[in-house]
Amino acid sequence: MLDAAVAAGVAETDDLDWKSELPPMKGLTQTDFPKDVAAMANSGGGLIVFGVRETQKAATGRADVGELDEAYERALRSAAITAVSPPVFGLVVHRLGGDGRHAVVVEVPAGVDGPHLIYRNEYFGAPVRNDSDTVWMKERQIEVMYRARFDERRHATEALDGLFGEAAAGRDTARRAWFIAVARPRVPRVGAERPTRREAAVVFEEAGRLALVFVGRNGIHPLESVDRLNPRPGLRRWVAVNTAVKESSAWREAWASTHHDGSVTLAAVVGGHRSGSDQYLEGRQVRSSAVESAVADFMALIRVSARTLATPEYDVGIGLAWSGQAPLMLLTTDAHGYDDDSTSTPLHHYTPVTSTVAADSGDVDFYWQVHDLAQDCVNQGGITHPVMIHPPARED
Repeated sequence: MLDAAVAAGVAETDDLDWKSELPPMKGLTQTDFPKDVAAMANSGGGLIVFGVRETQKAATGRADVGELDEAYERALRSAAITAVSPPVFGLVVHRLGGDGRHAVVVEVPAGVDGPHLIYRNEYFGAPVRNDSDTVWMKERQIEVMYRARFDERRHATEALDGLFGEAAAGRDTARRAWFIAVARPRVPRVGAERPTRREAAVVFEEAGRLALVFVGRNGIHPLESVDRLNPRPGLRRWVAVNTAVKESSAWREAWASTHHDGSVTLAAVVGGHRSGSDQYLEGRQVRSSAVESAVADFMALIRVSARTLATPEYDVGIGLAWSGQAPLMLLTTDAHGYDDDSTSTPLHHYTPVTSTVAADSGDVDFYWQVHDLAQDCVNQGGITHPVMIHPPARED
C-alpha cells in the first residue's frame, strides 16, 4: 500500500501525515510527535506514517526508519499519554516492511475528550489538522470542542446509567444483594458486522479463563454460573443465561451479556451465599471475596471484548443492589476462616463505583486496574484491601 501511495503521489490530508524518519526516542515528549498525535486526535483521528518522503505534501519515495523495537513502541504510546492532556489512549502502532524498507504507521484514534492540549513550559495550545497542515485552534474553536466534550460526557453518563438500570431490573434485591456491573466503550462500535454466536461464546469462554488469573479458583465466579458456550440472542447483544437454576444452587445465580457495540454487563447474586452444607448468610451479608471475584470476571469480560471488538477504553459502573430494610454488610474472614463483620460499615445505600478503564493497557497495568476497582468496591463497606487480588509490581 505504501509503494502504491508513492507511485500515485498520494497527498497528505487532515487524516494522513507523511514522515520520512522517526523522532529520537530520547526526549520524545519534547519532539513534534505529541503535537502531531494531539492534532490528529482533535481532527477525528488518522494515520501518521513514518518512512515516506514527501515533496509539496505528496509522497515521492520510501525511506528506511530502521527496526522498531518494543521499547520504542511503548515510548510512542507513553508520549501520547504523558505529553498530551487529556491523554490520547488507544494508539495502534504497525511495523511494516524490511530489508532496508522499514516503515512505521501510527494509528491515532479520534479524541473523545477534546480538545487535546500540548504544554510547552507555561504555555499551552490545542493543535488541529487543517488539510495537510497542523495549526493551532482559535479560542472559538476550543470553546466549541469543550462544549462537545461536556455534551458527550453527559450522553455517556446517561447511556451508562440506562445500561445499569436495565441490568438491575427485575432482580430480587429485597431478598438478596446483587452485584451489578456495566461497561460501555468511550467510542461505541457502530456499523461493523454483528458478532456471531460462536464469536460471543469465545469472548465468554476466554473471559472465564482470564478471571482465574486475577483471583484464582478460591472465589465464587459468576461466569462459572452462566452458559458460556451457548449464548442466546438479545436486543443487539448476546446473553449468557444463568445455569444455577436448582434450589440448591440458586445462591450462585448470574447473567452476563456482550453487546454488539462493545458494551458488557454482569449481574450476579452476592448476598446470601452458602456458609455451610445447609447454612446460608443473610441476603444483606456479602463476602468481600464474592465482590472481588465478580469484579475479576467483569474486568476479564471487558478485556476480552476490547481485544475482540477493538474498543480500547470503557466507562464502567459497578454497584451492589440491595433494597431490604436492614443495612448491607460486607464481610471479611477472620484468622480462623470464619465470616467476620467486626470492621464492616453498615450501608443503607451503596454508591455505585464509576471509573474509566484502559482495556488495551499492558497485562500488569490492567491487573492493577482490576485491583484498584475491587478496592474501591470493598472500601465502601469498611474493608481496607482486597484479599484475593494481588497483582505483581508495576512495570517500569
